[in-house]
Amino acid sequence: MADDRRRAPTIREILGKTEGYFKDKGVDAPRLSAQLLLAKSLGMDRLGLVLAMDRPLTPEELDGYRPLVARRGKGEPVAYLLGAREFFGLDFKVTPETLIPRPETELVVERALELFPGGALSRFADLGTGSGCLAVTLAVRFPGARGLALDVSPGALAVARENAATHGVADRLDFLEADFAELPETAGGYALVVSNPPYVSVAEYRECSPEVRDFEPAGALVPGETGLEAVPVVARAARLRLAPGGRLLVEIGWKQGAQAAAILTEAGFADVAVRRDLAGLDRVAEGRKPA
Repeated sequence: MADDRRRAPTIREILGKTEGYFKDKGVDAPRLSAQLLLAKSLGMDRLGLVLAMDRPLTPEELDGYRPLVARRGKGEPVAYLLGAREFFGLDFKVTPETLIPRPETELVVERALELFPGGALSRFADLGTGSGCLAVTLAVRFPGARGLALDVSPGALAVARENAATHGVADRLDFLEADFAELPETAGGYALVVSNPPYVSVAEYRECSPEVRDFEPAGALVPGETGLEAVPVVARAARLRLAPGGRLLVEIGWKQGAQAAAILTEAGFADVAVRRDLAGLDRVAEGRKPA
């Protein structure tokens, strides 16, 4: 039996082989991918994996790991294989029905916290909620607020509901299957409307990595030829339903700042500005509904 254990590959050896395989396949972040998938397969976290590098793996453990490696080697995103992605310190369930939350979108939450200090947010709406990462995070960070999470995809809304329940905010979030333009009115109007709408142009989509093009829902990425088609719809809906003085925060593409600002101005917003992300790129267009 001792000889069998010596012949069994260790975690370190399997990670090395997997990383090399992923590099050959052109997979993004090959080392991190290997670590995350093996940790999931073994029911461990990454720290536990690192501390157990010399532990041999059983044939059963290898059999459980190989299908994940094969799927990742074909480009399937790690988040879909894990079934989760972290956003603003919270874990969110994700499926192929939803976009994978990106760190850049956290700027929307950060700006909301600046605009409504001390938790002073009453009513908000999230247009195109997807996994619910914005709506749920806002509900968590503003425990006195009530929100509406709107999406045209019933599959995405089902995932968003699960995430709301996981984080204990389901009783303060309403879910509506509808288009952006169908944002319903609410008594007194919304204090905040946020949106991460589709904003990738057709040309940009062609240049996206296969991990994005082949696996994430195209309808949640590409609104039309220019990538700006959804912004006027969001702006008009928000302008109509916001309370006087209410705020709109909409995520945009890194080349869209000037055009998005012009769209918000044309829709009747005041104090229009474009916020940049940590990379210094245009990321969020904002405006205030005049009192």
